[in-house]
Amino acid sequence: MARQATEKAEAFQKMNRKGDLLLPNAWDAASARIFEEAGFAAIGTTSAGIAYGRGLCDGERISREAMMREIAVITASVDVPVTADIEAGYGTEPPDVAETIRQVIQAGAVGVNLEDNAHGRGSSPLFDCQLQTQRLRAARSEAEQHGLALTINARTDVFLLALGDDDEERVALTIERGLAYLGAGADLVFVPLLVSPPAIRRLADAFGGRLSLMAMPGAPTANHLFAAGAKRVSIGQMAMLAGLEQLRGIAEELRSAGTWSKIEANFFGFGEAEALFEGRPA
Repeated sequence: MARQATEKAEAFQKMNRKGDLLLPNAWDAASARIFEEAGFAAIGTTSAGIAYGRGLCDGERISREAMMREIAVITASVDVPVTADIEAGYGTEPPDVAETIRQVIQAGAVGVNLEDNAHGRGSSPLFDCQLQTQRLRAARSEAEQHGLALTINARTDVFLLALGDDDEERVALTIERGLAYLGAGADLVFVPLLVSPPAIRRLADAFGGRLSLMAMPGAPTANHLFAAGAKRVSIGQMAMLAGLEQLRGIAEELRSAGTWSKIEANFFGFGEAEALFEGRPA
């Protein structure tokens, strides 16, 4: 394992342990460079954003091979640590996950999101908890074999899929799964769609603070989420979706009026774009 990768992995683990980690999510080299230029100390990838940019829906519609290529492009475009969204690991069994971890390390990432959403494999919306813990152990073991302190953000989609009868039951299900995932070697439990401060506090207390969240329109500010107990807050595909809405406005103005005031109002500049990549490896 190259020294640079080891140092990035250790630095990223320290950021997660310290907390108050606000993590933007990139979908290509340009977005990653924008986030790095803005001063973020680490960057995540967004599987949805990468899939959308290649004409695919989210949810493992993109192949592992194609995803690894995109992760490698993003990690090569920045100097800060990158954590990769590897969805459900591109396979059901622990060896499938281990192979994905091997490839993601080779692509240059020093962290992963690994979810328990089964994406239609089997009769249940989530992988069986015991199987998911085996998959997490396989991920940890593979990283250790490469000598990398990989940060594993174990995602559970209990809230995202609205499992259980109410939030009380969802909290209980999330605690059960989250504790099992932490016991299997995960560093954090990632709970998308959870934005209620009281529920966040309960989960943060149950997990010893090792809670990761995703912000979205209407969510409390990052500072409020951290105050409620989250260690880490990411934004998933939200920046890309905001960009698509801006692009739709440009398209509608261009088609209806033949004008480009929206382009002029938000123009980045050719020189600025070139500067993003000047001196970067080909």
